[in-house]
Formats: sequence, C-alpha cells, structure tokens
Amino acid sequence: MTQVTDTPSVESMPTVRRRRPGRWVAAAVVCVLLAMLVNTFVTNERFQWDVVFDWFTSDRILAGLGRTIQLTVISMLIGIVLGLALAVMRLSGNPLLSGVAWAYIWLFRGTPVFVQLLFWGFISALYPRLSLGVPFGPEFTSFSANALISPFVAAILGLGLNEAAYMAEIARAGILSVDRGQGEAAQALGMTRGLALRRIVLPQAMRVIVPPTGNQAIGMLKTTSLVAVLAYPELLYSAQLIYSANYQTIPLLITASLWYLLITSVLSVGQFFVERHFARGAVMSAGTPGRRGPLRRLAARLPGRRP
Repeated sequence: MTQVTDTPSVESMPTVRRRRPGRWVAAAVVCVLLAMLVNTFVTNERFQWDVVFDWFTSDRILAGLGRTIQLTVISMLIGIVLGLALAVMRLSGNPLLSGVAWAYIWLFRGTPVFVQLLFWGFISALYPRLSLGVPFGPEFTSFSANALISPFVAAILGLGLNEAAYMAEIARAGILSVDRGQGEAAQALGMTRGLALRRIVLPQAMRVIVPPTGNQAIGMLKTTSLVAVLAYPELLYSAQLIYSANYQTIPLLITASLWYLLITSVLSVGQFFVERHFARGAVMSAGTPGRRGPLRRLAARLPGRRP
C-alpha cells in the first residue's frame, strides 16, 4: 500500500534572503573610507572653515555667482536655439545647408573651448574694426572690435557657439530616434514638414534630448570658470581676486567649490523632474525600481517597508 505524504504548499515555505557577503564587505570598506574623509575635514585646521563661511555670503562672491549663473543661462539659450537650427540643417536634403552645419560642428567640436575663448578675447588682433556692408562692395557702418567685443560678450560668444555644436548633435540624435513614419503620417494629413517637426517629431524627441541637455547645462555652469582667462569676474575669478590679496587660497577655492556644488545640485533636481515629465508613457517610468535613487532603495530595505 502506497503511503501518501503531505507536500507543503509554496505559500507555506519560508522565504530565505540570499546571502551576499561581498556587499557587506564593500559597504564596510566604504564606511571606513567615509569616516576617514569626514575626520580629515573636521580635524585638519588648514581647511580654515571659519574663513570659508565668512566669505561664503560676501558681496564679491555673490556678485561673481550671479555673473556665473547669467553666463550659464545665456550661453545655454544660444546653444539650444542655434543647436536645434544646426540639427535641422544637418538633416536637410539641401547639400549646402547640410555641409555648412557639418563644417560648423566639426570646427567648434574639434577645438578646445578655452582656445575659442582666447580667440574671441583677442579678436581685435585679427579684425581691429568690424563692419557691415555688401561683400566686395560698399561698407555701411563699422565698429571698433575692442568696444564691441567686451569680456562679457567674448565669454558669451565663446561658450554659446561652442555649446551649439554639441546641442546640434544631441538634437539630431533625438530627432532620428523618432520613427520616420511619424513625420510621414503627419505630412499625409496635410501638415508641412516644419509643422510636423514642431507638433509631432520634437515632442517625442524630447525624451531623448532632455537628459543630455541637462548634463550640458551642468557642464556649462562649471565651464564658465574658464572665462577667468578673459578677466571677467565670474565666481572663480572673483575668488581668485580675493585670495590674491589676502593669500587665503584654499579657503576661497573651497568657497567657490561649495557654490558650484550647490547650484549643480539644484540643476540636478530640476533635471530629474523635467526628465520624469517627458518620460511619461515610456516603458520604464520614474516609479520603476531600476530608476529609484540610492536613498529610496535604502529606505525600501528598512524593516516594515515594502521592497
């Protein structure tokens, strides 16, 4: 006679979490390194934190910060608008427009932005006077290059025109990511190519364009420090002017770095919400576990919290 045994159901079987000792070892090593880092920040008197926070909200530092933000906003606007135009030209069937856009991107991506800033700062060595008129014909008006291209204008031109080359490739990649049939269907409904681009293609391309654009904006904020070569008093150059007088080099550099970290953190938060807005309807949404940040993943592991 066959003996019948009771087989436990799947629901009654205990769940055993997989052991991962490597993670605990790595976490312990990271904790030790973080403790050492905090210890050196707190105990090393050469950081001079009192000097750092004395200058943190000084008028000269805040004025330099305002100029840095101004440079970032204006340069990014120029880069986005001109970059989008270059991307459309690059995708045009007209070989002249496509060739000019390609040459622009090749030139400005192939030379360092620091060199471009120097060229704009010393443009008067090439063109002492800038004029408007008919090519090879009469001249209507002219201007002194030194009077027209101030350090601020040179910084805007150097940063904005360079950024346009990178934004052109970002926008072109976003447009190409949209299925070609979307534009063809819009044109079949009677839309012009430009209207189809604005109403159909670009809204779908934003999901691809926005993340690298946010990274470019954060990079632009830090790249503005290069305009110190033009003696324009943005954040870093303002700090340099101060420590050249009081010789508190490290504290002033820390002050500028803290402001850079604060503004980039704000931009990162804004980038997150903009990305989430344009990612609506995507396969992986902001609530998917793979997109959660480290703090949310850590909170999910706490007792009483659902994973």
